[in-house]
Amino acid sequence: MHIDLPENAKKWASIAEGFLEKTMPWEVEAEMNEGKLPEKIDAEHRQMAIDLGLSSMDMPKSYGGQDLGILEQVVVWEVLGRGTNALSWCFSEPQSWMLDACNDEQIESYVLPLMDGRKHECFAITETESGSEVQVDTSAEKIDNGYRINGEKWFVTGANHADFFFIQAKIFKGKENLGDALFFLDMGTEGIELVRTPLFSHTFDSHHPIYKFNNVFIPQKNLIGSESDGMSYTRSWFRRERLMIAARCCGAAARLIEEATDFANQRNIQGEALSERQAIQFMLADSVTELWAARLMLYETAKAHDRDEDLNSLHYRCSAVKLFASEMANKVADRVVQIFGGRGYMRENVAERFFRELRVDRIWEGTSEIQRIIIARGLIKKGLKNL
Repeated sequence: MHIDLPENAKKWASIAEGFLEKTMPWEVEAEMNEGKLPEKIDAEHRQMAIDLGLSSMDMPKSYGGQDLGILEQVVVWEVLGRGTNALSWCFSEPQSWMLDACNDEQIESYVLPLMDGRKHECFAITETESGSEVQVDTSAEKIDNGYRINGEKWFVTGANHADFFFIQAKIFKGKENLGDALFFLDMGTEGIELVRTPLFSHTFDSHHPIYKFNNVFIPQKNLIGSESDGMSYTRSWFRRERLMIAARCCGAAARLIEEATDFANQRNIQGEALSERQAIQFMLADSVTELWAARLMLYETAKAHDRDEDLNSLHYRCSAVKLFASEMANKVADRVVQIFGGRGYMRENVAERFFRELRVDRIWEGTSEIQRIIIARGLIKKGLKNL
């Protein structure tokens, strides 16, 4: 499955592999301890990621970042996707759109501290009734010197480790709707209520709590951009996250295929290697073919970003690759559990962990169904040649 990559992409793949080698031995420990690692080990992983430049990949060199293209970043997250239990989530990663959106004070106070580990963020976007399409019901009443926030946000990933929220709300002045906006909101501000922290299928130390915001005051200086820019920033975040989800799915599928192939070669069934059985060969062959297709889509979409192609077309392509790669990885995980048999149902087995962990990739940052709607709308509006 060789795909020719530029030398810098190969270099960053090697850097990511070094980090993965450090974290992967702790997967079962994390699995058996609610996703947690010993504090010293977790701190070492976090600092290693920062030292390697993983937390500054998308930031320009003028801010101390690595100034990597999207292709290099995709390659990194494909490698990191080979690990389970979200052990590669130990670092924050500011995105370059934040520099365009934020003023100098906000960059200094919120964005740059993400890069060097002084602060951690979470995104409060999803609403109680919103589903996969962004629907903003949380209100931001315009008052003197700021805004009063009321609403409820679900699935605020990583909030248990965060110092502040990126929170999206609909601004009102009286009854007039001024638009959707994005704000910085410091954790611990009066009126923020942790409703509950649901348990999920995966075993991650990064939780996905539900919060209520009860007359929470946000100062004017914490508005990001203008009072109607919030949705455009959220779409920028979605585009990149969908692409990196696809990358992680490709990495996960590759590891699953390798593990299943090794097992099938070693497993003896009535004097014959399991890998000699056609049923197993068919499952492996389908998995390899689908992974190759997903990787080609992924890399071409990343290159299109680096070529600064039409933003709307990139939006559709990110949806397409997220759809295909997440569906592909789930099919691969199902096959690999079947190849391992009863062993594949054990939590100590990578196949069992990925079988649970990959399922959410067909849901968050837009379900597979929403991605299909986005792609179809693009086709109808722009035609096949312009997607």
